[in-house]
Amino acid sequence: MKKLLSLLSLIIVFSCAKSQTIQYSKFSISGIIKSDGSICGSTGVAAGYIKSDGTIENANHVAIGYILNDGTIQDANQNIAGYVKSDGTVQNSQHTSIGYVRDDGTVEDTANTTLGQAPGVQKTWAAICFFFFKMR
Repeated sequence: MKKLLSLLSLIIVFSCAKSQTIQYSKFSISGIIKSDGSICGSTGVAAGYIKSDGTIENANHVAIGYILNDGTIQDANQNIAGYVKSDGTVQNSQHTSIGYVRDDGTVEDTANTTLGQAPGVQKTWAAICFFFFKMR
């Protein structure tokens, strides 16, 4: 049994190699975004997926949203949920700013309060996790 647990632990660690971490306000690791778009909780269990075509899926591979090439974020019914601008400004569907994803991966609300960190994570992907689909 110990060997099996050790093997599973190694698989999780190595599968998260080349991944970027997501840290929420107290900066404990809350999740991992792998280079293939898998979003894992801190235990390594998949919470969702961002596919190469822009489809956002939950843990059961059900589409819950879409990322368009221009940074528009849509829900599963293709209604606009918000926007992620190239400078990292995150807006709701009415174009009101709701936060920022900074170049260093810091994620802030509009009062410039740090919500967490997502260093090395694409700005759109970080915005998905922090603002739109709450994949924590």
